[in-house]
Parts: sequence; structure tokens; C-alpha cells
Amino acid sequence: MTWYPLETADAGIFDSAPLIYRFPMRVAVPPARVWESLVSDNSVADWGPGAKSVTWLTPRPFGVGTEREVVLAAGVARVRERFFRWDESPGILGYSFYAYEASFPMMARFAENYVLEPDGDGTLFTWTIAIEPKPKFAAVMKALSFVNRVAFGRTAADAKKYFAARAG
Repeated sequence: MTWYPLETADAGIFDSAPLIYRFPMRVAVPPARVWESLVSDNSVADWGPGAKSVTWLTPRPFGVGTEREVVLAAGVARVRERFFRWDESPGILGYSFYAYEASFPMMARFAENYVLEPDGDGTLFTWTIAIEPKPKFAAVMKALSFVNRVAFGRTAADAKKYFAARAG
């Protein structure tokens, strides 16, 4: 498999990337339960078809600098991610990472941000995806932005269903 390097990213990408997708959602379980899922062996691969598998490349305990590999839907693409924010503070949980390698050449930078905040007896879960395409793929990625929004939105909806089934 050929790996294509991506540029590093920090929190600024969530405001500056050409393609930004935000999905605030209320889930019916407390933040600690969502966090438990996010840091589990399967992580987001448990929620739906967007991620086929997750392999943590760094041993526990996880934190800033942790790395993992995610096999995307149908196993046709992979990304390797490095975490640059890891919050386990009272009142807020979450993490952010950027992809440092991908098995496809279209992206210059890619990052995700997960924020979990208490919301009554549930969680306000805000998921943000930021993509900066390589210049030669920018027009195609912009044209596919709607498709990406739908695909990411499906993952967000799957996350809500996943946690709704575990409420109570």
C-alpha cells in the first residue's frame, strides 16, 4: 500500500480549512459513556459503516501524541492519525487529531475535533471535520463537498442511534 504524507495541523484548521463540517448532536448518555466509547479499542468503528476498523498504534494510556490507524468504509482507504489535543478535564472531555498519512493522495491536511459537554442527563457531542485538499484536487473536493457532508452526517446519525440504544 502506498502512503501519502499530509501536513500537520493544529486547532486553527477548524476555523481556516476550505472544507469544514460541524455536527453538534445531543446524545442520550452522559459524557463519560461517550468518552468510554471514543477511547475504546474499536472507537468510532462501533458506530456505523464510516470506519471499518481502528487500530491504536500507541499503548495506553492515551494522550497527546497518541497514534492510530483507521480503515475507512469498505476497507478501500486508510488514514493514520496523531492526536494533538486530549482533554479529560472535569466538565469537558474530548480530543483532536490530524491525519499524518493517507492511502489516497487528495488531502494536504485533514483533522477532526470531538468535544463532549454535559447537557442535562445527556451529552452535547460536537464533531468537526476539517479538510484542506491538495491544490490539484481542490475543485473536485469542493464539488464533492455535499457528498462528504451527507456521508459525515450519516456517521453522526449512526452515533446518535448507537448511544440511544445504550441509554438508560
